[in-house]
Amino acid sequence: MSDADELLRIEGIRKTFPGVVALDGVDFDLRPGEVHVLLGENGAGKSTLIKMLSGAYTPDAGRILVGGEETRIQGAQDSERLGIATIYQEFNLVPDLTVAENIFLGRQPRRFGVIDRKRMEAEAAVLLERVGVNVSPRARVRELGIARLQMVEIAKALSLDARVLIMDEPTAVLTSEEVERLFAIVRKLREDGVGIVFITHHLEEIAALGDRVTVIRDGKSVGQVPASTPEDELVRLMVGRSIEQQYPRARADRGAALLTVEGLTRDGVFHDVSFEVHAGEVVGVAGLVGAGRTEVVRAVFGADPYDKGAVKVAGSDVPKYDVNAAMTAGMGLIPEDRKGQGLVLDASVEENLGLVTLRSATRAGLVDLKGQREAAERIAKQLGVRMAGLGQHVRTLSGGNQQKVVIGKWLLADTKVLILDEPTRGIDVGAKVEIYQLVNELTAAGAAVLMISSDLPEVLGMSDRVLVMAQGRIAGELSADEATQDAVMALAVSTPTPTPTTTTTTTTGTTGTEASGGH
Repeated sequence: MSDADELLRIEGIRKTFPGVVALDGVDFDLRPGEVHVLLGENGAGKSTLIKMLSGAYTPDAGRILVGGEETRIQGAQDSERLGIATIYQEFNLVPDLTVAENIFLGRQPRRFGVIDRKRMEAEAAVLLERVGVNVSPRARVRELGIARLQMVEIAKALSLDARVLIMDEPTAVLTSEEVERLFAIVRKLREDGVGIVFITHHLEEIAALGDRVTVIRDGKSVGQVPASTPEDELVRLMVGRSIEQQYPRARADRGAALLTVEGLTRDGVFHDVSFEVHAGEVVGVAGLVGAGRTEVVRAVFGADPYDKGAVKVAGSDVPKYDVNAAMTAGMGLIPEDRKGQGLVLDASVEENLGLVTLRSATRAGLVDLKGQREAAERIAKQLGVRMAGLGQHVRTLSGGNQQKVVIGKWLLADTKVLILDEPTRGIDVGAKVEIYQLVNELTAAGAAVLMISSDLPEVLGMSDRVLVMAQGRIAGELSADEATQDAVMALAVSTPTPTPTTTTTTTTGTTGTEASGGH
């Protein structure tokens, strides 16, 4: 195939930042009507590469050819003019605008010089229907959950009628049904001759959707292989070593109940939710998007209000809607949206790691800066945070390293109950295993872990027990031996039977019986 027949070619691209070589001689090409997977650990350079194609960065060396012609992409308008659209892992939407306004931002259809809102909303509705999401074009973006935000981003990209579509972890927050819908869209685009650059950490998606794979490691392209390449070989290329066990759960001795939730209810959101998490165990929470998982744990942590029920840590009541009280009791929350809720992006690694312990490190109005720095150095080294130094802004770290910083601040606080909401979303295979090992260390030290994940194999592989939510209720509880994908999904799509009003708490046996009766 000649260069002119290619949609895109990158040759010898190099990009450096102060103290960091992000890309060092990367080669990549894209043909019409193919899905070319870009694979690599967090920090390998994938995000830097796609930011060059979207105009956010310019290369220090090398060249970019579009349609066989060398070009310079110096901004988003250049990228759009060349027919390149990018869907980022972290959403690029304006919360206070409507869905339609976001889809056509800067490109609103006009009539007699005035924005034609009726036409804009009609065209947005067609795009939203195309991606299979039931959202009003007039809805404010801030009202949407993460899964729907992702589909709005895809609709926005489709509106550009691009020849090159870059998708950065588009399935990270989608249910299996939504993933299949997305794959159908991608296959249709491929049939239409669109070239798709697809970035994923879900290795099973590569063979299902991809044609070719380019692997990047430490800023270099280390190989190009067919999408049918076995997963073990892909992992070896990506991390430079084999990973013997994907979910290395080390069972710890189970102690007393550290977290007790009794009859937690928020009208219209979740109902009569009761469970316990003991010292030394990981309790997974599974369910479809919209089941109420995140809403429950945010209420447990005091970030959101609830109408009825109680939360206890080590037997003591925790006042509702009071994050400080929850933290004082020994709870920590790693939120689903790490950038929006877990980090101060323009602060340094050191400052972010010290956020939770700042109050305890302050005496007579003075902060123990030396002690905070030493603690930050220790935890950053323990977690293997890849950075230029503790002073580096968190915004400039890769997604996986940002997540390590979020976890690190709670490790420094000696947290007794750690709530993990989508802890490995957008994180590569190697970094996932490191985070799982941290979970093992926490439970071995006697902590209790409550983990929400839309990655069902992760829930099954790392949990000692699994709670399944459906329609705002606990639909059932499964032991590690009982928890299979089929068993979890059967509960996730069930209609849970409401607990009788005479029952004040839900035991494991009662929950399981009700779930069975609900079928």
